[in-house]
Amino acid sequence: MEAAQPKRVVVCGGGVIGVCTAYFWSKKGAKVTLVEKSSIACAASGKAGGFLARDWCDGGPLSALARASFDLHRSLAEELDGPQSYGYRPLTALSVSVEESPPSVLSRGRRSPALPSWVDGPAKGPKTIGTTDTTAQVHPLLFTKTLWARAVEHHGAELVIGKLERVAVDGGRAAAVVLEGGEQIAADAVVLALGPWSSKLGILRSIIRVYGLKAHSIVLEPNERDKITPHALFLSYYPAHSQGEEPIDPEVYPRPTGEVYICGMSARAEVPDDPEEVHPDTESIAMLKRVAGNVSSHLAAEEAAAVVKAEQACFLPCTEEGVPAIGGVPGVEGLYVAAGHSCWGILNGPATGASLAELILDGQSTLVDLSPFTPST
Repeated sequence: MEAAQPKRVVVCGGGVIGVCTAYFWSKKGAKVTLVEKSSIACAASGKAGGFLARDWCDGGPLSALARASFDLHRSLAEELDGPQSYGYRPLTALSVSVEESPPSVLSRGRRSPALPSWVDGPAKGPKTIGTTDTTAQVHPLLFTKTLWARAVEHHGAELVIGKLERVAVDGGRAAAVVLEGGEQIAADAVVLALGPWSSKLGILRSIIRVYGLKAHSIVLEPNERDKITPHALFLSYYPAHSQGEEPIDPEVYPRPTGEVYICGMSARAEVPDDPEEVHPDTESIAMLKRVAGNVSSHLAAEEAAAVVKAEQACFLPCTEEGVPAIGGVPGVEGLYVAAGHSCWGILNGPATGASLAELILDGQSTLVDLSPFTPST
């Protein structure tokens, strides 16, 4: 006799992984409640770059997950009116070397015909590393919120704002989630999609080790936004007076909204208890502004060519093994985890959510083999 399908599902965590899981569960007819401490996409999912690559994970355990998710992003864009609602579009990715010049000697001019016309700083050695067939982008905050709105409006999903204290286990099975203050939400299945906060929850502490990589970013609005073409830049950037030192590796993503997102300056750091307590480091933000101005005169905030709309930081959830944990928590029936997606969380969110929905509601995942990601003690 087949086990009954779970009808009441609770997802803990309102980032892209939790929202994708809630969306695909609710689409399959489950009654889904999403528990989030602050707001939808309040942490890394709202501050990420949104770069998507179909084949950059080939040759490793993430290959099938990344390819399936890349294709799902394209189909979701058609389903959800993504190009208009959350900025999905294919784009070209380039690797570029930049040697920083002091403002007093910085000269402008296009260095190579392979560079986009707006890249007029000291850039050289451009190489195409992604085409419109293999690389794309979304606006992560808008994508996550659009997907959640569809889950609510079309499939009846519900949001509860509250801090998760623990998972109540009865007879070896997850029975409810308990919130700060004692409120309980009964469940037939629970998914913990807590990102870098996963290891802070007692029931997961001995199962997975997720640490936080603090990454910084700025969002610029160029005055001449129509001149910025859809080219993502992956930089080997040599700061001035850094002879013999390794370059830093910032990334530049123009968005269909007209903004330009620049990220980098990442380092392992202690994750605070509250997402609202994550603040950027002044030096890292200043470095990203220098990068922007050296890459392009259109991105030079100091020269009033662009307005700085955001200075921010977030914690990427990483594992020592370099692969996420996706699947059932050992020893507790009906309890699942999805965490540790590192910089590929936005890319791999859809396939993670769809595969978990299949695993939990249908007994197996046909979209992606989740066995390489199964948590173990």
